[in-house]
Amino acid sequence: MSHVAHELHEEFPEHAEAIHNLKTSNAHFARLAEEYHTLNRTIHRMETNVEPADDATIEDLKKKRLSLKDEIAGFLATV
Repeated sequence: MSHVAHELHEEFPEHAEAIHNLKTSNAHFARLAEEYHTLNRTIHRMETNVEPADDATIEDLKKKRLSLKDEIAGFLATV
């Protein structure tokens, strides 16, 4: 499978250690990170036509991914 863009460690490279620590110490953050990861992989499959979808569906999922990213960034801003 080709490289999947937008992984959390790529989006926040300066926070790699904090992401790992929060995943193991904060259940809410861990759930957000897992939801982001799952959604990101789904979008990647759709964009590469492994799992075809219409443009509107992909755009809706991208908006949800962005919302999750914003929430994750809020957590990272406090560490």
